[in-house]
Amino acid sequence: MDFILRKALPEDRPAISRLIECSARGLSREDYASEQIEAAIRSIFGVDSELIRDGTYFVAESEGALVGCGGWSRRRTLFGGDQYAGRESALLDPETDAAKIRAFFVHPAWARRGVARAILERCEQEASACGFRSLELMATLPGLKFYRALGYTGEERVTYEIDGTTIDFVPMRKKLA
Repeated sequence: MDFILRKALPEDRPAISRLIECSARGLSREDYASEQIEAAIRSIFGVDSELIRDGTYFVAESEGALVGCGGWSRRRTLFGGDQYAGRESALLDPETDAAKIRAFFVHPAWARRGVARAILERCEQEASACGFRSLELMATLPGLKFYRALGYTGEERVTYEIDGTTIDFVPMRKKLA
């Protein structure tokens, strides 16, 4: 690996925010129009401080720069950064609920180099160690192939209206061994 994986720290917030914007703008163009990407950055995509405080959000770093980020959660919120209104902070029950895979973004120059896979494997291991038997996520269209390749299932698109435009996502699930 040309990068290290570590837990995100509160002081990483500005760099994570820049990474999210760069990733969304650089890797989403085949699936979303510019107005959809910009609306998502303003309203949905963004840093989730709760994940950082919970210690379940990770960054991949190379030569002092963040090249990827992502995490998992034991809370009800399925997606959205601090600015997203549809958040629920209630804790999940590992016996009956699925842990949430959250906020995966990779710098375009680091796409398809194992960054997201390394973060996802770490998330799955930690969620399993905390007693969760399944995982769920809300995939962006650019992320579908990645999640499918790693055993997540889900086909039906859901459409959200944000900032006067609509954007499609796909809910996905995976059972842990």
